[in-house]
Amino acid sequence: MIAAQDLHTEFQFPQEAESQLSLDTDLEDPDGKNARTGKGLAAKKGKKAFGDKGGAAGRTPGPGRVNGHHRENGMENMTLFEVVKMGKSATQSIVDDWIEAYKQDRDVALLDLINFFIQCSGCRGGVSGDMFRHMQNSEIIRKMTEEFDEDSGDYPLTMSGPLWKKFRISFCDFIAVLVRQCQYSIIYDEYMMDTLISLLTGLSDSQVRAFRHTSTLAAMKLMTALVNVALNLSINMDNTQRQYEAERNKVIAKRANDRLELLLQKRKELQENQDEIENMMNAIFKGVFVHRYRDAIAEIRAICIEEIGVWMKLYSDAFLNDSYLKYVGWTMHDKQGEVRLKCLTSLQSLFYNRELGARLELFTSRFKDRIVSMTLDKEYDVAVQAIKLLTLVLQSSDEVLTAEDCESVYHLVYSAHRPIAVSAGEFLFKKLFSHRGPEEEGLPRRGRQSLNGSLIKTTVFFFLESELHEHGAYLVDSLWECASELLKDWETMISLLLDEPVPGEEALTDRQETALVEIMLCAIRQACECHPPVGRATGKRVLSAKEKKTQLDDRTRITEMFAVALPLLLAKYCVDIDKVTNLLQIPKYFDLDIYTTGRLEKHLDALLRQIWEVQDKHTDTEVLEACSTTYHSLCNEEFTIYNRVDIARSQLLDELVDKFNRLLEDFLQEGEEPDEDDAYQVLSTLKKISAFHNAHDLSKWDLFTSNYRLLNTGLQNGDMPEQIVIHSMQCTHYVILWHLAKASDGSSLKGDMVTLRKQMRAFCLMCQRYLNSINNSVKEQAFTILCDLLLIFSHQIMSSGREQLEPLVYTPDSSLQSDLLNFILDQVFIDQDDDNNSTDGQQDEEASKIEALHKRRNLLAAYCKLIIYNVVEMNTGADIFKQYMRYYNDYGDIIKETMSKTRQIDKTQCAKTLVLSLQMLFNDMLSEHGFTVDRSTSSFCGIKELARRFSLTFGLDQMKTREAIAMLHKDGIEFAFKDPSPQGLGNPPLNLAFLDILSEFSSKLIRQDKRSVHMYLERFMTVQMALQRDDCWLPLISYRNSLQAGGDDDTMSVLSGISSRGSTRSKKTKPAAAAKRKLPDAEENSCSSSDAVWMNREQNVQTPVMMHSPHLTSTVLRDPKKLRPEESYAAAFTMPTEQQPHQPAPPQQQHHHHQAAIDYNTQVTWMLTQRQQAEARQQQERVSMHYAKMRNHMQQAIRRGSGLMEDDEEPIVEDVMMSSEDRLEDINEGMDFDTMDIDLPASKNRRERTELKPDYFDPSSIMDDSVLNVPMF
Repeated sequence: MIAAQDLHTEFQFPQEAESQLSLDTDLEDPDGKNARTGKGLAAKKGKKAFGDKGGAAGRTPGPGRVNGHHRENGMENMTLFEVVKMGKSATQSIVDDWIEAYKQDRDVALLDLINFFIQCSGCRGGVSGDMFRHMQNSEIIRKMTEEFDEDSGDYPLTMSGPLWKKFRISFCDFIAVLVRQCQYSIIYDEYMMDTLISLLTGLSDSQVRAFRHTSTLAAMKLMTALVNVALNLSINMDNTQRQYEAERNKVIAKRANDRLELLLQKRKELQENQDEIENMMNAIFKGVFVHRYRDAIAEIRAICIEEIGVWMKLYSDAFLNDSYLKYVGWTMHDKQGEVRLKCLTSLQSLFYNRELGARLELFTSRFKDRIVSMTLDKEYDVAVQAIKLLTLVLQSSDEVLTAEDCESVYHLVYSAHRPIAVSAGEFLFKKLFSHRGPEEEGLPRRGRQSLNGSLIKTTVFFFLESELHEHGAYLVDSLWECASELLKDWETMISLLLDEPVPGEEALTDRQETALVEIMLCAIRQACECHPPVGRATGKRVLSAKEKKTQLDDRTRITEMFAVALPLLLAKYCVDIDKVTNLLQIPKYFDLDIYTTGRLEKHLDALLRQIWEVQDKHTDTEVLEACSTTYHSLCNEEFTIYNRVDIARSQLLDELVDKFNRLLEDFLQEGEEPDEDDAYQVLSTLKKISAFHNAHDLSKWDLFTSNYRLLNTGLQNGDMPEQIVIHSMQCTHYVILWHLAKASDGSSLKGDMVTLRKQMRAFCLMCQRYLNSINNSVKEQAFTILCDLLLIFSHQIMSSGREQLEPLVYTPDSSLQSDLLNFILDQVFIDQDDDNNSTDGQQDEEASKIEALHKRRNLLAAYCKLIIYNVVEMNTGADIFKQYMRYYNDYGDIIKETMSKTRQIDKTQCAKTLVLSLQMLFNDMLSEHGFTVDRSTSSFCGIKELARRFSLTFGLDQMKTREAIAMLHKDGIEFAFKDPSPQGLGNPPLNLAFLDILSEFSSKLIRQDKRSVHMYLERFMTVQMALQRDDCWLPLISYRNSLQAGGDDDTMSVLSGISSRGSTRSKKTKPAAAAKRKLPDAEENSCSSSDAVWMNREQNVQTPVMMHSPHLTSTVLRDPKKLRPEESYAAAFTMPTEQQPHQPAPPQQQHHHHQAAIDYNTQVTWMLTQRQQAEARQQQERVSMHYAKMRNHMQQAIRRGSGLMEDDEEPIVEDVMMSSEDRLEDINEGMDFDTMDIDLPASKNRRERTELKPDYFDPSSIMDDSVLNVPMF
């Protein structure tokens, strides 16, 4: 039948009507292995061909179709493609109409089907009847490729939108329904399927992506439909065989011989049909799949892998073997995640079936390592499906995956990507928790001896072995979807913690109990909050009604259960810091109404007693804060238990404050040195008060006076323990914040505002004095509190209608700003090895270094917030910005974000700050290396690189940053000429090398501002400076060049063209150029926002270079028509308004020259102009010679290329030269004028100039394969 070896030879469509089908050698089996008498895709005896009188000729088209087109509700004719695309008709009816038409005229119907696939590819062309009859398959495809003239690369299968998504589904359904409806007769006529397979095979080998993609999808769907047909045939054959065997086994008297003959004949027909279907599938597989599963386009590869998975699942007897599985295994190494994903989903569909999974042992053993490695795939979707596939493999057989394979999946339960973690949690649950032995049957459902008890222990063991103890919330979240019932068994958890183990049972260790308490708390949090932990949230999700009900039920169960058990747990683990800290977080998830409705008040009293015991025994900050939070959760005025809790809280706070005041009096007694025991008592009480003051208002106890007295004594004596100072500062900070909260709410008295203002300012002064402390921890605490207070009490405190707080606004003075900045420079911008502030004092430990770096980043961020919110002067950020390169790895993101925010506030001031930071670094370099600047040193190169980085932060929109960049150059120029040379006259100024750094910002200037900056620069220059060419003056030369490089492009490009083109071109260009450059005064002044600032300076301003700088007369308004082409572009901008020396001056100007002396800038300009004119004349001569040589070569190429007559030469060359006039200015911008590029746009003479240089500015040339050497599709 169809031989795979010849699938890519020339296919031939059916020929003339009166003739039989010509031999389809590309579809015929050359070896004759599959040939059968009367069957095959080759010519068949008695077969009706195109237009055969006994077949198709003279038949009337079926209803609903006219000339092969569908008629839709009496409307105009529509093609099959349009009907399927509209999707208004059911696919079944569309296929029935086509089958009816095929029965009446199969050639017309088949032509309509061929055009359907052509149009589905996005091709505007179509196959006509003549093409169908007389052209070879390859010729038709080549013709369609030529007519595939879509402007974009989109085609129906890749277009977005609901219409085209629905079309893809309809397209696949159409093919499936077509084969299903034709499976009993038409597909065996050796005409439709042969032609269709030939067409799709040819199109799938096309260079056009649309043809290849569409035909591959169609061929794969056609193959899937044929697999269904083959499966039905196989089932029918089995049924027929059973019927035949049953009939033949009957006794002779009851046997029906005619029925045996019918069954035998039916089996034979079914076998023939099956053979033919298998040949068709073989042709498609070897002709399309084998080549396209490794196509260059990932979508095409994905289609092939997806469909082969369907084949193996549908017809496993034929396809589920290593011959086909190997393609899936190989493609798992594909570079595109989309294809790898299809491989995994195809395999999942096989492993879902246990019977099929048992037949994949060899494949699994071969590709198991690859599947395991894909759990770490860079594409999250692929990793998720790989884990799910391994879960299915685990279910099919426990022996396939080794312990190492499982461990590689286990750790993924802690992944930040939630789908991966949930999949890994399901794998973990299947591996560890789903296997039950016979000894576990009959165990109780709840309690220590239940099945869940052993499973909870297993969870604890796994949690401890993973050595990620601080991530218990991640483990619970990973297991929540598959093991929520286990994690919600809090009764069993409580039993494991409180009940004594039975004889023979191994008790939990202290470490295991701590882990169990953490897992229990995480499960409670997950049940009550119903969202993943921090870092795993995928967006805010609205809970459904069912989820809300489950949440309320769980919260009720938690309250009822732990209201009784929590006091017992606290009593048992009262001295254990970790357990108590976690247990005290449980009450904030309680439904406090249940204490009243459930008659649980006695358990509430027990809980309050245990909290008092805990705070009395502990001084750890975490435990004390947990106690404070628990009181805050229970003290809710909405519930009836408020009074009971409030009384207990007030009694506790009264005790603590009285104790603190008593201890403080003894501690601060004059003449007595406090011992360590007194200091410990004061510290522990102060810790408890600070922890409770964080969540509770203690304003009725005057804590500010006592704490301020304590801090003041510490400053005077200098021997106060650092922890006492730190917690006293923190407590005073809370006092001020609670007073501010009252003032903001309007609940404070009139005199409280004055008291708050005095206390705040006195405390800020106290913290400023502590910034100079010896102890680093104290300084860090003082700095942090100062930054918070300055931010809170800044001018923004009056926002949101709080104007009454204006008296509280506090602006730091210069000394405070200086102290804050010095702290940052001393404590933050230090090398890692110099940091001695790590908690453990072990500098070599990576954890300590990370913790210290995190602390320094927080300090820097706190100060940068002061800059961003305009609390401190923006120029103080210069000391921060200058560290950008040196500490880029540690603080680069913070500094960059600070620069971005300050630029949004004030672009000009931000630019001044940036140039100030560069000046600081330059001065530091001079201090280190002396007055002689070596521009090759690493320090100078570092400053220049920092300037380049700063320049990049200004973005691409020059108009938005125009004024800021101009002011940056102004400050930079003034700094460069500020100090004269220490070596005396004749030497460059001390900071002249800074201009080399400043040139990094020249590209950010627009053209008008470049001229203004250049004029401003000339005000600082003397005649001698302009004439210097020594190396020490190179920064000035390079900076001037950077300002002149693009500043004159708009005139330079035109005038260059005037001087280097022919006379005809020059006459046409001059007026346009002159008109462009002739600007009125008002318009020119408006072009530069900073000209007025610089050019209207008062005459008495002293320049840093020893003499006054007279104003240069601007030549911007000079009419270019007065220039000769030989004068080049330089004269237009550097010549003053006086006439050039070799031109005769008008009498008025001659008289003026005799009356006034030429100033020194005029002399400089005149000398530079002479030099530039000489260079321009030499350049013009080179360009003219180059032009003549190129013109000669072009004419010779034209004669050789197309044999034009002599009369044709000049117009062609003139056309080439004239065609680029409109675009010359844009093309020449920034180009080297030593050579001349010729522009060859499209024109009617394009064909005669095929031998010339391709035009890279012409869109038609860009699309030409000969230019880009890249195929169009």
